[in-house]
Amino acid sequence: MRHSLPIAPQFYVTAPQPCPYLPGRMERKLFTALQGENAEKLNDTLSKQGFRRSQNVLYRPSCADCTACLSARIRVADFKMSRSQRRVWKRNSYLRRTASSPWATEEQYELFRRYLDSRHADGGMADMDLFEFAAMVEETPIRTRLIEYAEGGSGRGGELRAVSLTDMLDDGLSMVYSFFDPDLTRESLGTHLILDHVQIARELGLPYVYLGYWVPGSDKMGYKAKFAALEVYRRGNWEDLKDPASYEAETHPLEVDPIADQVARITLPDGGR
Repeated sequence: MRHSLPIAPQFYVTAPQPCPYLPGRMERKLFTALQGENAEKLNDTLSKQGFRRSQNVLYRPSCADCTACLSARIRVADFKMSRSQRRVWKRNSYLRRTASSPWATEEQYELFRRYLDSRHADGGMADMDLFEFAAMVEETPIRTRLIEYAEGGSGRGGELRAVSLTDMLDDGLSMVYSFFDPDLTRESLGTHLILDHVQIARELGLPYVYLGYWVPGSDKMGYKAKFAALEVYRRGNWEDLKDPASYEAETHPLEVDPIADQVARITLPDGGR
């Protein structure tokens, strides 16, 4: 019996559109489909090279005149909470975590809508309806968990306060998308979700928590730089985050490699190209 080799993924580039992080800039994304029996291995491999998952697509920014978006991850073994983070952790001790298969509910969607209307009313997801939300949560070809945080009790007995859609990678947890009760400002729930994912990774013996993109110069993404043991993917390598202020002048704009050169450097599963 003949066994065919996995087909190398094809990469594409989106049309330019306004950047959601830096005013006056345009963004493009390099992306490939995430499907087939090789999907999990492809996701593991490309996540280590700065890619992110959105449903059945893997992407990373590939802008013509800017390299500001840097994939960020926490090195779990070296992470220590700051004093303010310890206060956040203690303040949210009343929350109970429940992990399940990715299945969307109306309760989640109602919380998601409140979060968007309060925090991202002009963002790309602002018009997302219940069916689109369900697709975001449920359409995944890899190991994904829906992690819910409810007030009081265990399981689904308490009022839902926060949710994270989280991928299980071979070297860590990837926080695909998170949302929480926007009225609980004092609780700093976004920070708590990250702290708890570090705890989960420790329990599972996984070395990293992937946070998505950190964008120097963007107030929306500034919070990620506050976490200790943070690494950013830059020029083909992971490096410890230096002084956050030092990145802004270096990354907008910066000499950007052509798309063909970027694709040529991507390592695929089993050493493929």
